[in-house]
Amino acid sequence: MRHPLELYRAEQVRELDRRAIEGHGIPGYELMCRAASAAFDRLRARWPEVRTISVFCGAGNNGGDGYVLARLALEAGFDVQLIALKAPADLSGDALRAAQDWLQAGGTVDEAEASIHGALLVDALLGTGLDRAPSGPYAELIDRINAHPAPVLSLDLPSGLNADTGQAPGACVRAELTVTFIALKRGLFTGGAGAFTGQLLLDALDVPETLAEDLPADARLLEAAELARCLPSRPCHTHKGETGHVLVIGGDLGMSGAPVLSGQAALRTGSGLVSLATRGATAAAALAVQPELMVHSVDNPDALKARIGAADVLALGPGLGRSDWSQAMWSEAMKSARPMVLDADGLYWLAQRPRERQQLIITPHPGEAAMLLGTTSQAIQADRFQAVRSLADRYSAVAVLKGWGSLVATPDGQVEVCPFGNPAMASAGMGDALTGIIASLLGQGLAAFDAARVGVLAHALAGDRAARGRRQILASDLITALAEVLPA
Repeated sequence: MRHPLELYRAEQVRELDRRAIEGHGIPGYELMCRAASAAFDRLRARWPEVRTISVFCGAGNNGGDGYVLARLALEAGFDVQLIALKAPADLSGDALRAAQDWLQAGGTVDEAEASIHGALLVDALLGTGLDRAPSGPYAELIDRINAHPAPVLSLDLPSGLNADTGQAPGACVRAELTVTFIALKRGLFTGGAGAFTGQLLLDALDVPETLAEDLPADARLLEAAELARCLPSRPCHTHKGETGHVLVIGGDLGMSGAPVLSGQAALRTGSGLVSLATRGATAAAALAVQPELMVHSVDNPDALKARIGAADVLALGPGLGRSDWSQAMWSEAMKSARPMVLDADGLYWLAQRPRERQQLIITPHPGEAAMLLGTTSQAIQADRFQAVRSLADRYSAVAVLKGWGSLVATPDGQVEVCPFGNPAMASAGMGDALTGIIASLLGQGLAAFDAARVGVLAHALAGDRAARGRRQILASDLITALAEVLPA
């Protein structure tokens, strides 16, 4: 039915659910039972030693899933405690039927204040319709669940998490495992979702393959196989003039390291030639760090213009600064028709002097995105999908919104999400490395969108490879690890 990498908004998943029920004759209660059965199977596989569980049920169909799972566990010989925030008699529809079947099977219902005694907790409090922070008894029970030492299984998504944005506006369950149903919700892969979902598994509940044929996904996940698809093996007669010449422009006084990292990343990604255009005082230091770089002291726009003429791709911004020299370099580079990756202070100057430009890739973090859109980083994070689409549209560029679950968007609204990367990458220079990687891929002939998304993917996978068993890595560690993830 759906490619396993496709991501949907919550309303789209509800539409898929409706189509299964009304268009294909699958009763809603049957879907509820399938969901609960799938989650119970995952529970037993993940925690085979557990025989005592506490299930927390809300008032809607998510709570109904919980009632069914509780009944299945009871019938399997588990000791099951069920805590409900709404009396069964006050439920309706399939959730009411699920509660009645639970009671008929011999189950009982505890009120929200009951002591929790399960060795495993099952969260079935809130579903995908949440658009505000949980309040009252819901918030209180979520806090109690999080304070309990037992692991948590969340049904569909952790209660309190927004299925579209990945943000938790208030209290939110911290799950060790989340089993989501029908289709992947886009918010599970970006924003703050990673702090709450734990391991994420999908069960499509055996709904018909044709269900989503005319319902395009909102976004798509990147997969590691994209590297081999977009970077085929090179012919044996390849030479350096055929693999792109990247010019990195930056390195104001005191910031010589940033362009060097970008240049090193471009070299490791496969560029045949990489030049640096930098301040005279930093040129010698840059050359000493990486002799394969061609380093040029550029102190005026005319000198930069000559360097641009020899390059295929520009990487503008690493260590660029905000001085008069910086502004002059930025203005000269922006006159060029060369494909360009714009980052760091290159984005600062773009925000000061907005303009459209052909073949442009911008790579802001949330703070830089806020500057480019005239808002706050909190507003950017509140809906990263909307933010990255706005960036791409406003600047007629391919936009990369960095962070956990980095997003890559085209001006026409296509979005891909990177599910790789890790907290050990939270160190200086990571963005400079990404700029060099993307610029290198542009120079090797990839289209802007492909260069951006494959660059983000390679960057994240190299970060994961470098971080194995380590709390923190350096940008140079990631650059070294590129050789382990890029196809030969």
